[in-house]
Amino acid sequence: MSSAVSFTPKALFVTPAAIKKLKTLIEEEQNPDLFLRVYVTGGGCSGFQYGFGFAEEIQDDDTVIEEEGARFVLDALSYPYLLGSTLDYQEGLEGARFTLTNPNASSTCGCGSSFSI
Repeated sequence: MSSAVSFTPKALFVTPAAIKKLKTLIEEEQNPDLFLRVYVTGGGCSGFQYGFGFAEEIQDDDTVIEEEGARFVLDALSYPYLLGSTLDYQEGLEGARFTLTNPNASSTCGCGSSFSI
């Protein structure tokens, strides 16, 4: 007789670079109550678009991911689209920005900020 193994997927993986950058930005704002809201909206060249923004209020249906004192929040509508994604912070020729690698996306556009399912 075998037993079933339960697995709950991680809502969002966050890289050390993203954690470091968020902590730096919060320090600069001098507001320890800030967190980074990561969300999905309709639009962009592929159908959905990623968004990032500072916020101070957490809603009842938000999912909070805390990593090394940095808080990242997903709203209930964005959660299924972002489940298992990796949030990173990159600096390069295109500038400095938060990026998402989303295993749920069937295709992305060249800018990397829009996707389709």
